Amino acid sequence: MSQHADVHSDMEPVETHLAEVLAAIQPLAPVLLSLADAEGAVLAEDVTAGTPLPSFDNSAMDGYAVQARDLEGASDQAPVTLPVTAEIAAGDTRSHEVTPGRCVRIMTGALLPPGADAVVPVEWTDGGTDRAQFRRPVAAGDAVRRRGDDVSKGDVLLAAGTRVGSVQLALLAASGVGSALVRPRPRVAVISTGNELAEPGTPIIPGRIWDSNSYMLAAAAREAGAVAHRHRISDDTAGVLPAIEAQLPQADLLVISGGVSAGKFDLVEPALARMGAKFHFTGVRIQPGKPLVFGEVPRREERPLPFFGLPGNPISSAATFLLFAAPVVAAFAGATEVGLRFVSAQLSRATDRNARTGLTRFLPGLCDFNPV
Repeated sequence: MSQHADVHSDMEPVETHLAEVLAAIQPLAPVLLSLADAEGAVLAEDVTAGTPLPSFDNSAMDGYAVQARDLEGASDQAPVTLPVTAEIAAGDTRSHEVTPGRCVRIMTGALLPPGADAVVPVEWTDGGTDRAQFRRPVAAGDAVRRRGDDVSKGDVLLAAGTRVGSVQLALLAASGVGSALVRPRPRVAVISTGNELAEPGTPIIPGRIWDSNSYMLAAAAREAGAVAHRHRISDDTAGVLPAIEAQLPQADLLVISGGVSAGKFDLVEPALARMGAKFHFTGVRIQPGKPLVFGEVPRREERPLPFFGLPGNPISSAATFLLFAAPVVAAFAGATEVGLRFVSAQLSRATDRNARTGLTRFLPGLCDFNPV
């Protein structure tokens, strides 16, 4: 990012515009969802453990449940042999007990029987089924997962604001949590405009290009945590108006690529104006992405639908989405920290000098370190 002398004093800097965008966004109302439906959503409240985890003493290994004092002095030269009185598999809820001088064969995760205070790994034995020979001593507590070792009842499993991913789902499920109060993934409608656009995979003729923006922006919205759908329309008012109107009841954010500059066929702004849209700004002091538009379209029974009009150039479209639209997705989810995180780094080579003065430049690049 680089700064140049200001000759665009009629435009505010990117930070001011981002603050204005976020001020117009309210987090989505929380809903109670099952675990299967909560993936990708953000927790609206802390989730606490209703029971300890593990909920019972269990074996950490395949082996034998014993009383540790019975194996004092066991060695390869002087093994200790104990009769095996039962076998306990994971999920076995029958009543078993380990008495002095005896052992029970046990599998990983199985309920530790009363009387046992340690588990001997099967690798330290001869693997006997009627009688087992032990070649090492153990201490009380060895290879045993005690009730509440991982989580005590009432502990906070996950804090509000946490996005529910695979690890979080595993923790909730393992703790017996079947549903969670979350802010759902916002619905983002991506509309790509342009008479020159063709669907990838179809033939084109000179003057036409394949549409990449709708695919890129929908994917970027999903990566930011949204549910996204893409649409492509031509550059005419008859196509723009119905496409936008169709999204009013089924989107939380509208992202339109192309049609926001000052050309004859840039019809997005006029179409939005006809719908009574409120424009917060129609330009940002950045390169690429200067023609960015942000505003809200009124809806009858809901809050206005926020929208972005992004430049049609793919790099400009990507940059403005990451700078402005991605933080909106996070704000809908109630995140406390939104926006890009900046770190300082040294360029490996000088940037080109083809820059417009007065604009903050955002250049694509590769980072060869992982900032913390």
